[in-house]
Amino acid sequence: MGCSIAFDLSRAGFRVQVIDKGPAAGAGSTSSSSAIVRFHYSTLDAVITAWESKHLWESWGDLVGHGDESGLARFHKTGALILGFSDQEAARMADLFKEVGVTYEHLDSDALTRRYPAMDFGRYGPPRAIDDERFWADASGRLDAYLTPEAGFVDDPQLAAHNLMVAARERGARFTFGGEVTAVRQHHGRVGGVALSDGSTLSARVVVNAAGPFSSQVNALAGVLGDFATLTTRPLRQEVHVLPGPSGFRLGDGGVVVNDSDLGTYFRPQPSRTILVGGLEPACDPLTWVDDPDRFDPNPSANVWEAQTYRVARRVPGVGVPARPGGLAALYDVTPDWVPIYDRTSLEGFFVAIGTSGNQFKNAPMVGRFLSALIDACEGGHDHDSHPVRVRCELTGNEVNLGHYSRLRRPAGTTLSVLG
Repeated sequence: MGCSIAFDLSRAGFRVQVIDKGPAAGAGSTSSSSAIVRFHYSTLDAVITAWESKHLWESWGDLVGHGDESGLARFHKTGALILGFSDQEAARMADLFKEVGVTYEHLDSDALTRRYPAMDFGRYGPPRAIDDERFWADASGRLDAYLTPEAGFVDDPQLAAHNLMVAARERGARFTFGGEVTAVRQHHGRVGGVALSDGSTLSARVVVNAAGPFSSQVNALAGVLGDFATLTTRPLRQEVHVLPGPSGFRLGDGGVVVNDSDLGTYFRPQPSRTILVGGLEPACDPLTWVDDPDRFDPNPSANVWEAQTYRVARRVPGVGVPARPGGLAALYDVTPDWVPIYDRTSLEGFFVAIGTSGNQFKNAPMVGRFLSALIDACEGGHDHDSHPVRVRCELTGNEVNLGHYSRLRRPAGTTLSVLG
């Protein structure tokens, strides 16, 4: 998010300085992202944002240029299957797809089996813990699904961040890594810059908090936690695992992004002939909130490994499940409704792009445009709180109401999971 914002602000003519506590662009939570590009969200503006972002990923080289000697991140269009939604949720999703212009198909169980023979489309839900004897029950019926053929994933999320950094640098942006912000400077109710742990200070009329799991800490330094009394952001530990990819579910051989609410998991193929697996926060799985983002266990745990991999094995019977966990743990930065906050704050000149983890990597190409538009409008005297800024999508012709991402909104009626 920080690299995208730096890129768009530098394109708009701002002098940009990025301060990153980590060692490199995208080396934190971004590097652990599953980087799925999909469009099934619960709200109109979220679907619009994801659909426009997909078009930007498809033209990534045109967007960021070809100046990165490390190469360019690549968007793989595999399609996405959406399983296990209720009839009401599915109808709402289809209506949003029609309104936005997202390409989709409805497939019954027979069509699914013909198209994806490596998968079992039995109905096993609702999701269960694997120590629940009902987890192993036979299917109670058959699933249908929606397929969005334009969906897919980005193969290297950290490289994507690096691409944006290089493009921003070419436009004059500067990046400092290993720099920790210790204070947000203020003068007469307006932000004045930041102080760093090495004793140096930076002056700026605009400061953007895009600190991921550290976002609440930075808001505390700015004295704006009161703005987020309802819509807090908290670090949440999540695990992603890697399994061998069986024949029929590999990239280019039947592999597809799968969001499986029936079993409480998501998974996708990888170029390395493996499957990447994550969870959808079903009610049966405890959430692990983290108080200090600098201190958490980055290693996968046996209990989460078993839950996620056995769920995938029910859906893809040919998958191999190794005896030892393989994967990683990292941190999300989430709000109660899983909708991010892209907004100004009560401190003039202090903006936020927070609560983004889990479902916003795909939207990174648009986030820079959102913050650039917000900063331009608010610094020009526009009252965004009363009259939200709207951003026109250049490639799809839709329009995003940034009030959807306001810190003052009522919590959105979403899935209350990473699906948003």
